[in-house]
Amino acid sequence: MKRKRSDALEIKGSEIRSAIEELTMLVKLNKPNNNPHPGDDDAKIPTMPFLSICNLLLLQVLDKIGPTMTVLRKDIHQNIQRLEKVLESDPSLYSNVVKILKKEETEGSSKMRTSCSRAFVWLTRSLDFTVALLQNITKDSEQNMEQAVEESYNSTLKSWHGWISWAAYKVALQLVPEKKILISVLLAKEENYESLKEEIQTLISLFVPFLEEVHSVLVLYRLDRIKTP
Repeated sequence: MKRKRSDALEIKGSEIRSAIEELTMLVKLNKPNNNPHPGDDDAKIPTMPFLSICNLLLLQVLDKIGPTMTVLRKDIHQNIQRLEKVLESDPSLYSNVVKILKKEETEGSSKMRTSCSRAFVWLTRSLDFTVALLQNITKDSEQNMEQAVEESYNSTLKSWHGWISWAAYKVALQLVPEKKILISVLLAKEENYESLKEEIQTLISLFVPFLEEVHSVLVLYRLDRIKTP
């Protein structure tokens, strides 16, 4: 069920390109939903494609940045594993993340620290941060990497973090690589900066509507106000 990183990169060239393919397939899988407030019958977030995107845009990109993001990577990996474990217990039943959320809501366990619901919340917010960061690092501006990360953090994660998480972020901020280094590790073989920018813009155009749908599901299951200590 899990994909090997080396296989994905060998075939598709880069995490950004792989994520575009995953999102394109995900859009095809999801039927158009004209209801801005989805209910149990029409809410659908395919579990495996969602986890594949998390692996590509969170884990693999963090791996390329280096050991400075070890703590963040560990948390993300644990959240992915929680959802993977439930999916593997019954791939047919839990092929839709919404089924997992509904199960935990029924059991009364959705707000527990180790729940899949909380894992889904924080993976979603990490993806929000990633989208904001990709937008910022491809702007034609003099903004350095530290400024790009801080702006992305402030607009996505900061309001949900308690002082412990905020303090950990401040430490990590001092260790982020320069913008040109991050861009260089995102480039596919024989790719230039302009083509990378175009790919990121394509990714974001696919990603933003998907994340809006995900956030609608979080609201539906009353998970949208969860914070860290």
